[in-house]
Amino acid sequence: MISVFIVDDHPVVVEGIRSLLINEKEIHWAGHALSAAACIDYFAENTVDVILMDINLPDKSGIDLCAEIKKSKPHIQVLALSTMNQPSYIHKMMEKGASGYILKNADKEELLLSIRTVAEGKTYLCPEAADVMKHTYNSETGKPILTRREKEILVLIASGLTNGEMAEKLFVSQWTVDSHRKSIMTKLNTKNAAFLIKYAIENGMI
Repeated sequence: MISVFIVDDHPVVVEGIRSLLINEKEIHWAGHALSAAACIDYFAENTVDVILMDINLPDKSGIDLCAEIKKSKPHIQVLALSTMNQPSYIHKMMEKGASGYILKNADKEELLLSIRTVAEGKTYLCPEAADVMKHTYNSETGKPILTRREKEILVLIASGLTNGEMAEKLFVSQWTVDSHRKSIMTKLNTKNAAFLIKYAIENGMI
């Protein structure tokens, strides 16, 4: 059973999603918070498998909240829930440790699929978000744009380092490395390290 918690400042949204999930046998509805502060208070003593997290909260950005939750509870999978599909929001949420990104107009089938996917430790991007991530290209080279940190991690992946070794070398947490790794693979549309390295070499990225 997958325990799910939602953070959203709109009670109507919370109730709507709760009504979609409450009768699903594989889902345990753990509760909700209407603010980042209430969310932080809840997770001081509790944990869940998946948090559905709105990006726009009244007291703190969901982007900052995601980073804070992942730092204290790295095993929790954060699924961004938003009305916005701008590249900046998607990239920032993924860079801060989110395992997925869906829009609030998602139907029940997609919502369940996204929850199952991130609960398994995989990445889920709704079609709009996936399109943004895969088509962020340099206008001159036509190649996907990687952040400075992503480029560093790409080189370390090619060197054969594990996530733990990369985290130690870069003085960051393993979940941060894993988040960047997922972002790189999504941008380059590769499924494993071997294809990732092959693509990077063929395109002069390393």
